[in-house]
Amino acid sequence: MSIVILPDAQHDLLTLQDYMLERWTPELWLKAEDEIFAKLADIDSGLLSGAPVSELAAIGIRDYRTLVTSHHRFLYRQIDSTTYVYAVAGHQQDFQTLLLRRLFQR
Repeated sequence: MSIVILPDAQHDLLTLQDYMLERWTPELWLKAEDEIFAKLADIDSGLLSGAPVSELAAIGIRDYRTLVTSHHRFLYRQIDSTTYVYAVAGHQQDFQTLLLRRLFQR
């Protein structure tokens, strides 16, 4: 199994890192980052499964899922043995707007 963090999600992580480092200590950012990657590893290994995105599940699309950490929320999808990360948001962000923009931009 493998994890692919797509370019938009990579940009999200870098933006969140900048935001958190301006307001928090580097140690707190590293702790948050470790938590994100630990959750992704748990998802990829099958230990965790996030909730389907309710707006998509309502129309029968259940393979896009979201999971919350203590400070962040991310959107992912598993295809075969690969976990694709589409978006990462801080709790202060409007996740629904990010979700819609990300899902329909391509």
